[in-house]
Amino acid sequence: MTENQPHRGYGLSQADARAVEVRALYERLEQGLLGRTWTVPELAVGFTNDAAYVGRLVLAAERTWDIEGDVNAELRHKLAECLWWVFVLADKLGVDMPDAYEATMDKIANNLEQTLAHRGMSPDQP
Repeated sequence: MTENQPHRGYGLSQADARAVEVRALYERLEQGLLGRTWTVPELAVGFTNDAAYVGRLVLAAERTWDIEGDVNAELRHKLAECLWWVFVLADKLGVDMPDAYEATMDKIANNLEQTLAHRGMSPDQP
């Protein structure tokens, strides 16, 4: 894929592969600047820093926290970046994120459907 080519309609597997490609570029830069690549704990700190900033951006979107610039554009960017971090961390820790996501969503949906049924509520009702 070229730098100017849009990356639209990704499924989780494609997003996962793209995240790993982008991480490899960061690793080349880190190797040149630091003589090493970031450790998994350093990657986790990067993720938590960006995830925390999402909280401030949500406050800004709700007009309870001021930031400079386009709040929606920054929120869009940081949410995508957080997703990238998740794929990167999963890759480094040997987690198949697309598979883990599907299995987790299936488990959560099943539990919620059982809870709704137990309470006499249909999962199809709003």
